[in-house]
Amino acid sequence: MEIKEITNKEEWEGFLNQIPKEEKTFLHSWQWGCFQLLLKEKIYRLGVYENNILMAVALVIKVKATRGNFLLIPHGPLLCNGNPKSEIQNSKQIQNSKFKILNSLTAFLRGIAKQEKCCFIRVATTFAKTKENENIFKELGFKQAPFHTHPDLTWLLDISRPEEDLLKEMRKTTRYLIKQGLKEKNLIIEKSTNKKDVQTFNAIYQETAHRHDFTPFSLNYLNKELEAFLPDNIVILKAAYQNEVLASSFIIFWGGVGFYHQGASTHKYPKVPAAYLMQWQGIREAKQRGCSLYNFWGIAPVFAETKTGNSKSETLNPKQTILLKEKNHPWHGLSLFKMGFGGYAKEYLKTQDLPLSKRYYLVRYFEFLRKWRRHL
Repeated sequence: MEIKEITNKEEWEGFLNQIPKEEKTFLHSWQWGCFQLLLKEKIYRLGVYENNILMAVALVIKVKATRGNFLLIPHGPLLCNGNPKSEIQNSKQIQNSKFKILNSLTAFLRGIAKQEKCCFIRVATTFAKTKENENIFKELGFKQAPFHTHPDLTWLLDISRPEEDLLKEMRKTTRYLIKQGLKEKNLIIEKSTNKKDVQTFNAIYQETAHRHDFTPFSLNYLNKELEAFLPDNIVILKAAYQNEVLASSFIIFWGGVGFYHQGASTHKYPKVPAAYLMQWQGIREAKQRGCSLYNFWGIAPVFAETKTGNSKSETLNPKQTILLKEKNHPWHGLSLFKMGFGGYAKEYLKTQDLPLSKRYYLVRYFEFLRKWRRHL
């Protein structure tokens, strides 16, 4: 196999169009790479070829950190199941092909990591959480990371159906609050791509971060994210009550999916369902843009309970009742909010680390400590 940098946007995005919607996110889009460049980060857009056929792509970002530099593959690499020009039905053949691709990519990344003085490689993959996929990474020398960089458990909603059906399948309270919001004449949802509205979002975002005790992205980060996805792949939504913005969000549209990536709200006027109406408008906007899937981004750990209520398992079957595991999790309230719109959980393989030096183990200890402090 041959690893080469891809400099052609059409080749990159053309390959990604072959990947099922559930198995990819905008973190591997061409624009996300452009966003990293706007932040002055170093990136590699790598393609894995066999017999001149593109088999996989990997966006690789050099992350500079005081605890130790590392290479990050966000929600990737993304692979075709074997040769895209042939149909491989055998699951063993698919796993062998996957191992072969990852083995070649890992060997290539070791060279980049040495050149960039990185102490480990981190892969936040969108591979399904299965024993087979776990074993592939183990065989390649990876360890489960102590901390996820990007969500490995996300909440998805099929929005290809009529709006009436989507409303019927929502939690009763969510549906009621949306209808109340639609009746409230003083509550208006506005959409914008104006940079001035990033400042409006940021003011509420800082308040939200303080309330939920998380580290927010900088204003520069938010401005650059907007810039990278303009003019057609992003919108800022604002829910204003009596001309005062109570909630705001960034919605990204890519690959036939609408992504609720950034969100913020204030507790002022708690009886006004601003966030619910704003989220519903985000779903409707995604539908109008031709998206068939809506990604609410990360949620807290969940378990699935069958309708009889007699058994519990880790199987995240969309036909089962999905419940949160830990009520004390910092994402508990936000997760309930997202899940109320209907949908199902999609679980990816846990983030994987490949140690390259002894310094990695100091990083690992630091991240375990941070995870404990944040009650994650």
